[in-house]
Order: sequence, then structure tokens, then C-alpha cells
Amino acid sequence: MDFSLFYFADGSTGESGGGRYDLLLEGAKYADTHGFSAVWTPERHFHPFGGLYPNPSVTGAAVATVTERVAIRAGSVVAPLHHPLRIAEEWSVVDNLSGGRAGLSLASGWNAVDFALRPEGYAARKTAVIDAVEQVRALWRGEPLAVTDGAGNPAEVRVFPPPVQPELPVWVTSAGGPETFRAAGAAGAGVLTHLLGQDFDQLAEKITLYRKALAERPGHDGGPGHVALMLHTYVGEDPEQVKETVREPFTGYLKSSFGLIARSAGSVFSGFDPDKLRESDIDFLVRRSFDTYYNTSGLFGTVAQASAVVERARAAGVDELACLIDFGVAKDAVLTGLEHLNALREASS
Repeated sequence: MDFSLFYFADGSTGESGGGRYDLLLEGAKYADTHGFSAVWTPERHFHPFGGLYPNPSVTGAAVATVTERVAIRAGSVVAPLHHPLRIAEEWSVVDNLSGGRAGLSLASGWNAVDFALRPEGYAARKTAVIDAVEQVRALWRGEPLAVTDGAGNPAEVRVFPPPVQPELPVWVTSAGGPETFRAAGAAGAGVLTHLLGQDFDQLAEKITLYRKALAERPGHDGGPGHVALMLHTYVGEDPEQVKETVREPFTGYLKSSFGLIARSAGSVFSGFDPDKLRESDIDFLVRRSFDTYYNTSGLFGTVAQASAVVERARAAGVDELACLIDFGVAKDAVLTGLEHLNALREASS
């Protein structure tokens, strides 16, 4: 089992100024020198939840300059918000800065407000992801893309600077939809997923679908692909101390995300209005969510407790645990906890 670090902070809390990125950089340095496989940063817009990360290529470039070994990945680039040329250009810079360590997961996007950047991309966002996988890969390999220039004339363009890696490691981000798992397999990409709305048994079924589609892909090399699972993570020595350390910050983190996710649900379920929920109702739902996440959907507790979660993930077919560490626990405590997480990584290899 590979272990990586994943970042998705609530930007309304924590350090101010440049200090907001201290945990990212210090954690990346630790991952780089202790055998972790990657550091992931997301793309988020216009909301405190995840708001430290509007552009993963920028944070990836920063990580590239302070590390030497660890892979640097987007988790994720929202593909319908960007031209594939721009994605390939930016990540080729990261690849050059890192000496060939870039990788990215492409996502369809889920929050309609994010598409203020490119409203025309919202309707076809699901199919745009797989199209982007093929387009960005082709550009990465140096193939030209036919375009229309500003004067209305046809032209062909290539990406500069040329990347270091001949092939770009690519994942497709899935919130749990079986069709996304199948599509990722058919595209020959990996999958980045989480346990929001699915459990390990359901995930195992979808990973089976993914690997079947991958094996049926024309020209497939016979490899098993790659599934990365994002889990909120804090590992320590004492189980009660761990739970109390994470309870308040993680509850606040969940509450920060509640309105955003509820409004997204409101766009699907007619008549649902999250603004009509009382504060006490929200607090109740968040407390229940904390218990669920802590007990079944996170990597929490001691090394022995967390090892059971690792084995469930392994049995489901997961290849990598992307450990989300920046959900509000104090920076020094998180960095101390990395020692226990590394012990878990070593025990799980």
C-alpha cells in the first residue's frame, strides 16, 4: 500500500499571510524524506472550504522547489474550467521544476458557482473529463493541436516547455459513480476517489468494474491500473487523545463544507433549501457526520486501529491511501502525527 499526503484545507481557519502554506510545505518535506509516494493539492474556487487551493499547478510548483523525490499531483484539476493546452502547459512547468514528478487527476467539477470561470463548460462537464484525458496526454507527448488563432486563421500549436516525463500519469476523480470508474478504466487512467457516499464494500465493486474496463482497453499492457483513496487522517499514540484532538477542528471542517454540499444537493433535489435549516439542525447533522467519518470513513486512532482500515482498503483493491491531513488540527500536532502515520506506512508495506 502506497501512502501519500492530500491537502484540502478550510481556508477560513489557521495561519494568516504566508503562514497558511507552512503545513503544505513542511508536510511535503517530510513526505519527501520518509518514503511517501506523493503530495496532492486540489482546485477549489470562491469558498473557504478548500479555498487555499485555487490552482494546484501553483502549489505543485511550490512543492517542487522544496522536494526531491515525492510525486507532485493535482487532486484535482477541474477539466471543464480550462483549455487542455493550458492544463498541459502549466503541468509541464511543474514537471520541469520537479525533474519529472508531475501527475494529475482530472475532475468534472460539481459546484455550479465554480463555473463562473467558464459557464459554457457546466452542461457537458461529465464527458469533458475523459476528452481532456486524451487531449492532455497527446499534448504531453508533443503532438500538435489544431486551433483557430485570434485572427480567425487555422493553426497548429504544441506545448512548451516540453515535459520531462514522456507520458503523463493521469487519474480520473470519482465521487463514487460506477460509470466514472468504468470510463477511467476504458481511458487507461487511474482513479482518485473517497468514501463520501460509498463504503468499502461498494468501493470494491466499483474497483472491479474499473479493472475490467481497463483490461478490455485495446492495447492494454496488462497492468492493474491504480486506485487512490482519499481519507481524512490523524494517527497518534492514545485513541482517546486522538479523538479529542480531531473532534473540534474536524467538526468545524465538516460544518464549513455543509452549506456548499447542501446547496449542490439543492440543485438536484427540487424544493430542498439549506438556508431554511436551523443552526441547531446543522449542528446535529454535523455531529452525526463526525461520528460516521471517525468510525468508518477516516484513518484515525492509533497505528493498530488505523491498520484495520488499511487492510479494508487493501481488500477492496485500493493501491494508495491519500491521507488528508489539513482539516484544522494545529500545524505542530499534524507534523508530530506524521511520525505515527509513517509508522503505519512502514507497517503496511
